[in-house]
Amino acid sequence: MKTLIKKGHLVDPSQHLDAVKDILVEDGIIKRVADSIDEAADETYDASGKVVAPGFIDLHTHLREPGLEAKEDIVSGTMAAAHGGITRIACMPNTNPVIDTSIVVSGIKKRAAEEGYAHVEVIGAITKGEKGKELSEMGDMAMRGAMAFSDDGHFVEDPLMMFKAARYVNSFDKALIVHAIEEHMNHSGYMHEGAVSARLGVPGIPSIAEDMAVARDAIIAEYTGTHVHIAHIASKGAVDIVRQAKKKGVPITCEVTVHHLTLTDEACASFSTATRVSPPLRS
Repeated sequence: MKTLIKKGHLVDPSQHLDAVKDILVEDGIIKRVADSIDEAADETYDASGKVVAPGFIDLHTHLREPGLEAKEDIVSGTMAAAHGGITRIACMPNTNPVIDTSIVVSGIKKRAAEEGYAHVEVIGAITKGEKGKELSEMGDMAMRGAMAFSDDGHFVEDPLMMFKAARYVNSFDKALIVHAIEEHMNHSGYMHEGAVSARLGVPGIPSIAEDMAVARDAIIAEYTGTHVHIAHIASKGAVDIVRQAKKKGVPITCEVTVHHLTLTDEACASFSTATRVSPPLRS
């Protein structure tokens, strides 16, 4: 089976490609990339004006299965990913039950392999039930294919618990993905603390609630050598902390969401509940 993709704007950083090219695919394998290919093919697509790229990877998704399928499930979530050009996703553990045992990891991977439309990686919980009280069996989950660990939606408040988790996962070379907001400074706020919250008379969440959490986990990453990944970073201070830690060689990375890139706390002036996110939209 030969497929020819014509005149697409090919973007592939791994091959230093950013140009209009033709691509010949044979039995699912890319055989040729050239300025012009005239070879006969079973299927030919005109990709003029379109971007052609390797499959995207989404490290932070919520498939909600098991237990919360009314929100999403493996089939619908992976189908949405495939429609968006995403060929591999990693699902967070805030399900019911929480992904904190190897049998749940195995079950998700099995169902995704049988019925999914994209490759699914599983992120296990750092603590049992995401409650922050007792470490989960991360070693067992890693053996069953868990790619990383997170208490997504919950900051691991206890620094000793986070320290132990970092040392534990370092022994089998896995990353910790952290929801970095200091809970005591976060629990009573509804939006970013600043001029807009003052004008609206709404309790705010100061940016240092995020900065403090990121700083603590950057220090843990530096001390243990464990890869710490900051989920949905939102404050300038937190970004600066990550940037400085990277300069020192600390194994730390971060991600940003579309809404944090494109909206500010001014969006909260509408009082729409859709603008209440965690971490909050900043200034």
